[in-house]
Amino acid sequence: MNNQPFPFEKKNYRLMLIGLALIVLGFVIIGMDSEPHGNGFLGLTLGPIVTLAGFIFEFYAIFAKSEKN
Repeated sequence: MNNQPFPFEKKNYRLMLIGLALIVLGFVIIGMDSEPHGNGFLGLTLGPIVTLAGFIFEFYAIFAKSEKN
């Protein structure tokens, strides 16, 4: 059996889940727009900003250093 450690720490996985939740929340906000084809404030402004924040948070979660290193 190969006993190599996980590539990320528990902190990284927790941050990745938060980032994933932000991405999903952004898409849900886009879908909640009452304007046709999502052409309102939620679909064109707020939803994409939240989704982009989720992707940026994912990059941070991947590159975050653990306290041990």
